[in-house]
Amino acid sequence: MKHTKKVAAALLSGVLALQGAPFLNPSAAEGDLYVTDFEDGNVEAFSKRGDEDTSVIASCTEDAHGGSTCMSITGRSQGWNGPSISLESLGCEPGVQYLASAWVKMKWYNTVRLSMQYTDEDGQPHYDNLASIQSDGKWVQIPETKFSFTKNMKDVSIYIEGSDDADMWLDDFSLTAAPVYKIQDDIPGLKDVYHDYFKIGGAVTAKELSPSSTQDLILKHYNSLTLGNELKPENLLDQTATLAYYEETGDNTVPMVKLNGAAKIILDFCRDHDIPVRGHVLVWHSQTPYWFFTDDFTPEGTLVDKDTMLKRMENYIKGVFEVLEAEYPDVDFYAWDVVNEAWEDGGQPRQKGKYEDNNGSSAWVAVFGDNSFIEPAFEYARKYAPKETKLYYNDYNEYMQGKQEAIIKMATSLKEKGLIDGIGLQSHLNVTNNGTTDPFPSVQMYEAALKKYAELGLDLQVTELDATYTATVANGEKLQAEYYSGIMDAIVKYKDSISAVVFWGTTDDQSWRKENFPLLFDEKYQAKPCFDSIIDGITYTTTASTSTTSKTTTSSTSSETTPSTGLRGDVNCDNSVDVSDAVLLARFVAEDKTAVITESGKENADANNKDGLTSDDVVTILRIIAKLEK
Repeated sequence: MKHTKKVAAALLSGVLALQGAPFLNPSAAEGDLYVTDFEDGNVEAFSKRGDEDTSVIASCTEDAHGGSTCMSITGRSQGWNGPSISLESLGCEPGVQYLASAWVKMKWYNTVRLSMQYTDEDGQPHYDNLASIQSDGKWVQIPETKFSFTKNMKDVSIYIEGSDDADMWLDDFSLTAAPVYKIQDDIPGLKDVYHDYFKIGGAVTAKELSPSSTQDLILKHYNSLTLGNELKPENLLDQTATLAYYEETGDNTVPMVKLNGAAKIILDFCRDHDIPVRGHVLVWHSQTPYWFFTDDFTPEGTLVDKDTMLKRMENYIKGVFEVLEAEYPDVDFYAWDVVNEAWEDGGQPRQKGKYEDNNGSSAWVAVFGDNSFIEPAFEYARKYAPKETKLYYNDYNEYMQGKQEAIIKMATSLKEKGLIDGIGLQSHLNVTNNGTTDPFPSVQMYEAALKKYAELGLDLQVTELDATYTATVANGEKLQAEYYSGIMDAIVKYKDSISAVVFWGTTDDQSWRKENFPLLFDEKYQAKPCFDSIIDGITYTTTASTSTTSKTTTSSTSSETTPSTGLRGDVNCDNSVDVSDAVLLARFVAEDKTAVITESGKENADANNKDGLTSDDVVTILRIIAKLEK
């Protein structure tokens, strides 16, 4: 068992005893739910994944990662076979964030995945990948991965699987409760700062929404939400009901639509807090099951003809709007992405195929032969969507010349026919490009694209904004802040054409691009320098019940280059000594790799004036905070 977390927990307990720390639930920071190095030979907490899983799980004393014993998983006949551990048996609760990690070795080169399995309220199983890593026959670590689950998820477990049936070994497994951090209340809300410009939104999944801190972050900063996955076709199409209807009626043009529990969690939240929703997405080559395109609604079936597919498309779009109107009449679906990512970067349609092949090919093109499905998709959306709902074409790399020309030509035609209201510019951007400090696209390139689209006379929405940087590049946070500032300046320049800016996620660790720190808030819900850079200097108005106040934002966070204050105990160099300094140093001493202290901060952190930073320095800082010494 590793002891660094216990050291950190003990130090944090001391901090918490003196003063309120930024944890909502301090006990979660010390919560080792199940941590084992298998040295006792006990593997009973793990089981194989059902009767069809042929795995043999046993204690093993050959080539352990640490110590002399590990767990072996042999006899696997499928990639999904592997060891599973029930979260219910460990006392895990909905809405709480957990951290899982393990060391794994495969017999030969393999993709190893940490995944979650659960059953929804309708009894349907779901499988979500949490983390992936490559093993080449040697021990590799699945890094500490944060996850949570919602109250409507039953029989929840996490498990280890591989890309094939190779033997597997597991060691040093850890499942702990994650610390739960408060959001910052002393910074302005983005929706308030940009109130006079455009909506500010975020994307969220049901699992991501589960912790209360995520909900608080959304309520403070966003006045628009996009469901990250839950309104995509694969989550709305009900194959079981569709097959039943087909068998009963012989009509193979009516796919059944149903909102699952995950979608309802987010839509309930939006309804209860009066948050407008961007619908994403009706027609897309990806995350649309292949059975939707076949004659018998099975993955093995034959592709239907164009006329049949047009009827299915219409009935599907009609079904989506009907179920939303029936179940969520009070939610404002102010925008919908009707078609998503239909054009290649060069401006040509996608290749024929199915998205399950993971090569970007499209079953829509396989049926229609080209992109002629786009116009009828907008016709049906216009026919069935609420009158106040605006309809958009959405795409990434929207600044690439070939794709840009194709989008503009398509949108011009749709506009002439009254079928489209706007263009969604995804804006998945890169602060550093292939290890260099040259961003892609440049701010100038991005602004030029905005100008081109604005000239269409259609509404624009920035729908999936994030901007990544590579950890190995020096001053990455600083470069990110400067880049975000330039991008937002360009967006503000065209504010008269832009009605919404949506960030694709809430915090870095929950993003689909989490390895490269893409968002405005870190895993502790703290604003990063890029947050300051996009609000700095903007004058905005807050309206209270008795007064209206005009404010100008100023920078509030510090970067890694923050100079030393020369103040004993000021670990984070913010010109004061408080509990945040003790917490940061406690995590650093406990070898928490996410606890970054500048060189100047390290000088201040050596509070007892002895060589090296130790837990004694934390105690000294606590004494300073408690005014037991100066």
